[in-house]
Amino acid sequence: MILTGAEIVVRCLQEEKVDYVFGYPGGAVLFIYDELFKQDKVRHVLVRHEQAAVHAADGYSRSTERVGVALVTSGPGATNAVTGIATAYMDSIPMVIISGQVPTAAIGLDAFQEVDTVGITRPCVKHNFLVKDVKDIASTIKKAFYIASTGRPGPVLVDIPKDVTAQKCEFSYPESVSLRSYNPVVKGHHGQIKKAAQLLLEAKRPMIYTGGGVVLSNAAKELTALARKLGFPVTNTLMGLGGYPASDKQFVGMLGMHGTYEANMAMHYCDLLLAVGARFDDRVIGDPKHFQAEPRKIIHIDIDPSSISKRVKVDVPIVGDVKEVLEELARLIDAEPPKPETSAAWWKQVEEWRGRKCMAYRNSDEVIKPQFVVQKLWEVTKGEAFVATDVGQHQMWGAQYYGFDEPRRWVTSGGLGTMGFGIPAGMGIQLANPGKPVAVISGEGSVQMCIQELSTCKQYRIPLKIISLNNRYLGMVRQWQEFFHGNRYSESYMDSLPDFAKLAEAYGHIGMQITKPSDVEGALRDAFGKYKDQLVFIDFQVDPTENVYPMVQGGKGLTEMILAEEL
Repeated sequence: MILTGAEIVVRCLQEEKVDYVFGYPGGAVLFIYDELFKQDKVRHVLVRHEQAAVHAADGYSRSTERVGVALVTSGPGATNAVTGIATAYMDSIPMVIISGQVPTAAIGLDAFQEVDTVGITRPCVKHNFLVKDVKDIASTIKKAFYIASTGRPGPVLVDIPKDVTAQKCEFSYPESVSLRSYNPVVKGHHGQIKKAAQLLLEAKRPMIYTGGGVVLSNAAKELTALARKLGFPVTNTLMGLGGYPASDKQFVGMLGMHGTYEANMAMHYCDLLLAVGARFDDRVIGDPKHFQAEPRKIIHIDIDPSSISKRVKVDVPIVGDVKEVLEELARLIDAEPPKPETSAAWWKQVEEWRGRKCMAYRNSDEVIKPQFVVQKLWEVTKGEAFVATDVGQHQMWGAQYYGFDEPRRWVTSGGLGTMGFGIPAGMGIQLANPGKPVAVISGEGSVQMCIQELSTCKQYRIPLKIISLNNRYLGMVRQWQEFFHGNRYSESYMDSLPDFAKLAEAYGHIGMQITKPSDVEGALRDAFGKYKDQLVFIDFQVDPTENVYPMVQGGKGLTEMILAEEL
């Protein structure tokens, strides 16, 4: 079968059973767009900015078990996509980005809309390719999907010059791929797992600390089963929320910079730490020297060997797929279950810390509290919504007050902290999960970074529910300026905001502005009930002075939390 390079690209996507491609056309990819037009198996979603294309593919991927796909043109198309690619890279999201490139003869000659896409993206992709021969397209795309979805997942970019998409060759799609230099370890070392099981059974003050690796490897069920066998306290990172049910009594909340008092204290003072699919990053443990001051044994399970002992030295490293390792660990624990009295005193201490009620806040009948909005969102959606967020105070309130009992329901930019992520990620989630409630929690700062995607939502009838916690400030910046910069609110006050309700209506959606606490629940019920098939933008005018607590200042230790004043 003789096909053009563009036809081959589309056939490869069909072979990978890709149902949605998020993209924006341009000169270097016109042949590919022409072939997309001629078929109906792969649906294209026209975004309004390439950053949104990659974020939408990202949200699609995070809420499913599939690889997201984005398609952008050369030059500014590729550079606009970089923020989305870096976002996916930091959070280990499987994705394939196909970028157009100027014709091969023009590469390096500063041609119109030329950039070195492979060079620019090299630091923020798992791998990338420049395809210079039409015969290599099929095998390269097969490799891209394989690399993106195996081992520690991540984005893979395939850069294809325009002339290569016009050339012809015989097409056949490889059934499998083998890369000599890439063989991720899946099965954990039995001896190490046995050593870990022994340490777990001997611990007096044990703690289970889990991250996004649990969600990415679909190991939530295995983690929950093991944790319940052991009876140990469990904490999730921001990226791991939903990996263990938030409603379970063993769950002590999220840990880290804005984690609960009980999670941070238990993490710091445990004598044994089981770290699962997490990387001890700066937002989780704060200052490594402070964290390592307390003696403890650490077991670390991760698919990526470079993540182990990177920031904190561990005692029992286990390289392997989290799901497989947890299954084997559970079998060994079954053979010799832990004694319940072992951690009774430890649980007493944890409950004492929990008694501080660090998440309590002073509610009001006069002004809307952002925490109250998120709690009401949880009630109205019965905790079953997919929740995407932008980045800032609203992101932390979403993490703290919307309890996730299932994985892949919480979609946020963790490692890169990308404002503008929420709406496009929500689009990808909604298209991947039609008929399911999808809420985007945002703020008046973040939401304006990709607000043009309200146009995409109109075109494709994507019924997102946008919950804007509008406090008229770049809230997290203002909070830091209040705490650490003498209340000098340098460039953090937003004094020229649009009427978001009217703006949403101008895009053809439902817009609401809510100013009273008594109207919060009704607005949410209307959004998810009466208007469930339409996009609803609810602009909640919230208390501009509210801060996120607890808080660990950058560079400080986990136990050095700033707590809200006693209520």
